[in-house]
Amino acid sequence: MLRHYWRELGATISLGVPIVVGQVSQMLMGVTDSLMIGHAGAVPLAASAFGGNIFNIFYVLGLGIMVPVAVCVARAHGAGRRDEAGEYLRHGIALSVGFGVAEVLLLVVLCTQLGRFGQPPEVLAIVRPFFLLIGMSLVPVLMYLAFRQFAEAMGRPWMPMCIMLGSVALNAGLNWVFIFGHLGVPALGLTGAGISTLASRIAATLALLVWVRHDPVTRAAWPRRWTAVWSTPRFREMLRVGLPAATMLFFECTAFAWSTIMMGWLGAVPLAAHQIAITCASVAFMFPLGISMAAGMRVSHALGAGETARLRWIGLAALSLALATTATFAVAFAGFGRDIAQWFVREPDVVAVATHLLMVAALFQLFDGCQVNAASMLRGMMDVRVPAALTLVAYWGIALPIGYAAGVRGHFGPIGIWLGIAIGLAFAALTLVARFLRRTRMVQSGWPQRTA
Repeated sequence: MLRHYWRELGATISLGVPIVVGQVSQMLMGVTDSLMIGHAGAVPLAASAFGGNIFNIFYVLGLGIMVPVAVCVARAHGAGRRDEAGEYLRHGIALSVGFGVAEVLLLVVLCTQLGRFGQPPEVLAIVRPFFLLIGMSLVPVLMYLAFRQFAEAMGRPWMPMCIMLGSVALNAGLNWVFIFGHLGVPALGLTGAGISTLASRIAATLALLVWVRHDPVTRAAWPRRWTAVWSTPRFREMLRVGLPAATMLFFECTAFAWSTIMMGWLGAVPLAAHQIAITCASVAFMFPLGISMAAGMRVSHALGAGETARLRWIGLAALSLALATTATFAVAFAGFGRDIAQWFVREPDVVAVATHLLMVAALFQLFDGCQVNAASMLRGMMDVRVPAALTLVAYWGIALPIGYAAGVRGHFGPIGIWLGIAIGLAFAALTLVARFLRRTRMVQSGWPQRTA
């Protein structure tokens, strides 16, 4: 038993490390923006929190639509069908462009309605250009996700990681130019951060496209004809996984986005503190998220290869690895919350609120790591409908009502909103892990595998 566990743990670490670094690098782009915008003042930081969290709803919907690229390519690769893997890439790119364009158009319309969210006037006065610029980056971002997940599912995760690291460095350099005004460019503040984000994401997508086309392993599965007739059954198959996956991510992201809106009802200081805490929690989340992506691909690969006996060992290894990483961040947030908050801003009132929120974040780290891994491995088993329903209950049935009652209507303020999120995450973790254990037992017992 230990031999099985250590073997799967080592394989998950080998695939997961570059994915984790890539995910952290992608998140570091937002952290870099928050750190550099924070030096321009609390109001620009609050505006970036408001605009960025609404953008994240559209981003995670696209991320969910791209999930089938990893799942289906890993399954085809496990079965030794390279041409089929290339076809999933071709159809995934088509989905990324079509869905991305639709989302950009929706964001343009939504930009005219930002005043309906009840945010402080000083935030609304500067947020629109930034919101439009990061919204325009959705198409290259989704194309990047499709190429990256294809490469990772083919066992080539390192170069996407390096490209993302380069993109973070490029974004920081462009922020220095456009936010603060250097090299003859006027200081554009928050708008400059939007320009930097858009440019760096386009550059990363182009770089990854060139590499995937020329790498020997991924080139072997490169689609023979990009202009061939599209397969409606293949699109339907991908959307059967992608739409419920997008729904799950939507429920989670909108819960955090709505918590941001509720923070705005409490004032600019709680909103700025929330942005600091959510940025730190999001960076920590990238570690179990990267592990979950590796675990989901490994589950799908094992199913494609007919090795169902490995499923539970893959899951146990991934969950233990996620618990170890999230426990580390929990200790850091609980012990050094004030120091972390002071990296972002110097206003004492913002730092004090952010320190308390990081204490709550320390509480829900373990739950967050477990739920994201269980959800990803269930997607690898093509089990998406029931997990989506569980996610709806966790965030919109538990987290937000408790947060509203305790934080907005009650006397707990910002801490009450975050306590609601913690309770919702605990429910998601317990139910999704239990379902994964049940599904693996069913598959290993010879029950037919089906989407449920």
